This record gives sequence, structure tokens and C-alpha cells, in this order.
Amino acid sequence: MSEVKNILLVGVGGQGTILASKILTSGLMKAGYDVKMSEIHGMSQRGGSVSTQVRYGDKVLSPIVGKGSADVIVAFEEMEALRWLDHLKIGGKMVINEYQIQPVPVNLGVAEYPEGIIDHLKGICQVQAFKAADIATELGNPKAMNVVLLGALIKAIGGLDDIDWMAEIEANVKPKFVELNKKAFRAGYELTAE
Repeated sequence: MSEVKNILLVGVGGQGTILASKILTSGLMKAGYDVKMSEIHGMSQRGGSVSTQVRYGDKVLSPIVGKGSADVIVAFEEMEALRWLDHLKIGGKMVINEYQIQPVPVNLGVAEYPEGIIDHLKGICQVQAFKAADIATELGNPKAMNVVLLGALIKAIGGLDDIDWMAEIEANVKPKFVELNKKAFRAGYELTAE
């Protein structure tokens, strides 16, 4: 692979974007790719925006995914998908968790949460949207939604099926949550179209 692939994982503090990115980065590195990852924590422990940028290929010079260059954006929350839309390249894909976290201005009554975000985005780009938190809850723990989204991302990117993602989950997740997260990964992978 000579082409560099650009992936953005965006969400709100506490949703597990960093863990999903670490599993992704570890798997890509073990598969022989040059990988660069950058994390941005915007008041993440207080419900602020969190983004992780992952770039991989034969030779990656910078960890930064510029505007209009992301091949795939994984949004752990609907408004984050809208916020990062300008980073998606033409023909890029979005994997969106149908989940809303009300930001402080909405909770204070000085702003409204935008309606119809996913429908709006479907008119602009390829969108795979589903309720990852509900899937994770059915599996036993809503916190596994990050790994549901990771499975969906791997399927959406394509070409990464030869990586042992189950081993990466074992290496990066606490032992008592490994089996749950393996199921979460498979669930996300199986419901996503390439």
C-alpha cells in the first residue's frame, strides 16, 4: 500500500475513543504499516470533544489529518459527526453512532441540539449509522460501544481482515472485559456494509 489512509475517531470524553484508537493503531503497526496517531482532548473529562487522528500506509510523515482528507470518520456522537464533516474527503465514509450527548449550552437552555443530523449527512456523504450503545448494552455493557464502532470502522475501511483484531483486543483491554469486547467488535463488523 503506497497510499496513506486517514481516519478520524471523534466523540465526547468518556466514550472510549482513545481505547478504540489504540487497538486500531496497535493492529496496524503489527501488520507492518507505518502509523502515526495524534490525540486531542478538549476538556475530555467534562464531556468535551475528543478526537484521535490515525494515518497509516507505507510511509507516513505527519499524524495530522487535514481538512478534506479523512477517508473515514467514526463519530461516537451525532453532533461530533457534524462538527468534523469538513475533514471528510470527497467520497469518504462516515460511521456514526446514533447517540446524543447534550452539551452544556443545551443543558443551560441557551442553545438547541440540532435535529436531523444523520439525515442531513446522508445527503452529503456515505453514512453508516446505527445505535452502537444499544448493541453494546444487549451484549452486557454499554461502554463497549467504542469497540462496536471499531468493528464497523474496520469493515468500512476494507482490506484489514488479515489483522488479528481479537489478539489486539486481548492485548489492550482488561482481562475481565475481553470476551465482551470481542463480541462487540464482531457485532460492529457484521452490521456494516463495505
